[in-house]
Amino acid sequence: MFELLISVSGIGAKSALTILANIEPHNFAIAVITNDEARLTKIPGIGKKTVARMIIELRDKMKKVELEDAQGEEVANEIITDGNLQEAISALQVLGYNRKEIEKAFEKAELNGFSVEDIIRKGLSILSRD
Repeated sequence: MFELLISVSGIGAKSALTILANIEPHNFAIAVITNDEARLTKIPGIGKKTVARMIIELRDKMKKVELEDAQGEEVANEIITDGNLQEAISALQVLGYNRKEIEKAFEKAELNGFSVEDIIRKGLSILSRD
């Protein structure tokens, strides 16, 4: 997560350390993916413009990671249908989980109508048991 943060223009090592000292990496990833600017602006020394830049730059990088991971792999049909589910899968991939293990964890879970945050929490609880 530190390396992702310092890749954002305007974020140096000191700012990245401040961010990670004030928010857990998985909560940070959730906030970025869900555009939770209010949560991120509560971090000391991080203003609205920096938060907006982080969200734009990191969200694109998170999607790129998802696309690179999906190349050459068979994708489960049901998993790709819901936008919230896709965002949650992206967040879990950023946290280091493999796309196939995420999809396997969600195969039997009924997730229609859940928010991205709820899907991520459900995924973390399933994946941490394995």
